[in-house]
Amino acid sequence: MTADYATKVADGGTADRRSARRGSPVLETLAAMLVVSVLTWAGTLVGLAGLFVLAPPILSPPWGLLTSVYAHAGPGHLLANAVVVAVAGSLVARRTTRFRFHGFFLVTGVLAGVAQVWVGGLLGRSVAVLGASGAAFALVGYVLVANPASAALLERVSVPPRVAAAVVAVAAAGLTLAFSPAGSALVAHFVGTVLGLVAGRLRLLRV
Repeated sequence: MTADYATKVADGGTADRRSARRGSPVLETLAAMLVVSVLTWAGTLVGLAGLFVLAPPILSPPWGLLTSVYAHAGPGHLLANAVVVAVAGSLVARRTTRFRFHGFFLVTGVLAGVAQVWVGGLLGRSVAVLGASGAAFALVGYVLVANPASAALLERVSVPPRVAAAVVAVAAAGLTLAFSPAGSALVAHFVGTVLGLVAGRLRLLRV
C-alpha cells in the first residue's frame, strides 16, 4: 500500500465518520418525503392538496415547485420512490456533501416536474405533478455513469458531441420506458434521467 493510497483511505474513512455524525442526507430526504406526503394526504381531506402539487400556473403557489418534489399521491407511490431514493441515493451520498446531495435532488426534481407540466401544456392538457420520481431517476442516471467502471470506460471513448447527446437521449428513453409504470410522468422521468446522466458524466457531485 502506497503512502498516497493510505492517505486517501484514511481521508475517506474520516469523511465517512464525519458524514455519519452529521446525519444522512438520504434519511433526511426520506423523512421530508414522508412528512410532506402525509400533509398532502391530510390536505386532500379538506380540499387543500393543491398547496403541495405543481400545476399551471407554475408559480401559484410558488412553494409548489419545492413541495411537489416530496409530496406523493399515496403510500404506494411514496414507497416506490423511497426504495429508489434509498438505494441510488445511498451510493451518491457516499461521494458528495449533504448540501450538494440535497441541491441535486431538489433541482432535478423541480426541473423534471416543470418539464412535465410544460409538455402537458403544449399538448393542451392541464397537468398536475407530484412525487420524487424525477429526482429518483436522476440519482439512478448519476450512479450509472459516475461509478468507477463506467467512468473508466467513458474516459477511453471519444465521440462527437452530437453522438454523445444521441446516446444520452436513447439511454434515458430506454430507462424511462423500462422502469416507468403505466400512467406515470414519463416526461419527468426522462428529463430526470438525462440530468442524472449528464451530471454523472461531469461528476458534478464529486468532492
